[in-house]
Amino acid sequence: MARRRPSGDGMVRKRDDGRWEGRIVVGHKENGDSIFRYIYADTQKELTAKLHQNIDAYQGIDLTEQSRMTLSEWLDIWLEQMAVTLRPSTLKHYRRDMELHVKPRLGTKPLTQLTASDLRKLYDALKQSGRIKPRPSQDRGLSSTTVHSIHTTLHHALKTARDQGLIPVNPADEVAPPKVIHQPMKILNEEQLDTFMDVIQKDAIWYDFFYTELTTGLRRGEICGLMWSDFDERSGILKINRTLHREKGGRLVAGDTKTYAGTRKIVLPPTTAELLWERKRKSFSSWIFHDPLRPEAPMNPDSAYRQLKKFLAEAGLPNIRFHDLRHTFSTHALASGVDTKTLAGILGHTKASFTLDTYTHTTGDMQKRAADIVGGFLSDYLGKEMKPWQNAESAGTAASV
Repeated sequence: MARRRPSGDGMVRKRDDGRWEGRIVVGHKENGDSIFRYIYADTQKELTAKLHQNIDAYQGIDLTEQSRMTLSEWLDIWLEQMAVTLRPSTLKHYRRDMELHVKPRLGTKPLTQLTASDLRKLYDALKQSGRIKPRPSQDRGLSSTTVHSIHTTLHHALKTARDQGLIPVNPADEVAPPKVIHQPMKILNEEQLDTFMDVIQKDAIWYDFFYTELTTGLRRGEICGLMWSDFDERSGILKINRTLHREKGGRLVAGDTKTYAGTRKIVLPPTTAELLWERKRKSFSSWIFHDPLRPEAPMNPDSAYRQLKKFLAEAGLPNIRFHDLRHTFSTHALASGVDTKTLAGILGHTKASFTLDTYTHTTGDMQKRAADIVGGFLSDYLGKEMKPWQNAESAGTAASV
């Protein structure tokens, strides 16, 4: 017969097989009936310790019948909830990772029974044999970067479950994901930038585009999504309101920026503002940088990528990514004295700490870096035009909105 422990341990009993069983109330159904969690141990002392641990874990938690769902069921619900805030491409990425790598291994696990140990075993398995269709010469395991990304998504999903009272704790909090080995940041040095400028100056179609990129550090989708309504030629301020991305099926659409901080205003260097003003006078498109063959359409980000590769090959320069032009701008801005908080606003970073972490190599030794990395190259073109950004914080003109 079940007997209640006076210390609040819950209901405990010794089973016919000799083991000890206990239960505690962890929530209530819609009709008011209790939802129990059952705990088992070989001895009464061990069971008492486990019950104390569970009572502490469920303190202040009142689970609902939804807590009985499996991880797979919760992930489906969570992804539907996230659909209103995530870009389609990001949602597609999350859904793919969960469908391919998480659900097949942990999908049937009850949400409330998911443990940190389960997650560690999942990550180890993915690193060993997580690749679905490896090529003949390819390793069967997923990279640390991919597994880390899966952990980030799972952590977010389980945090939401915790916030909604479906689980008492987030087991992902107790798991250290694989460390991501970041590749060294690539930028164009002074001589390389000089060569790159010589090449783009010869191209009447692309010069304005890449000059603007080098002096603003915009993301590829952001610069391609600029419209003339975003540019105030009188104040020299550019608003970043949208980004271009591809939806399912490959259609190019304009959507919200990457983060809320991505929607921002930046003060342009005078030469860039003048360049855009001259461009606007001659433009018949609503887009600042339109498709060369279709003025009614924005510049295709893929075209910008291919053109960059063409310029780099033509000039004999390193095969860098488009995003490395953003790194080049950021490194020079910091070297010129732009403070991290202001630069974070220009770049559209949510936190200045992210900017600082990303460019630690830059902030570590300003004087040496200014000489060794980009020196005064952009200053040769911009003169003292970094001053609007250096003073932007006090003027309140280069902050995120």
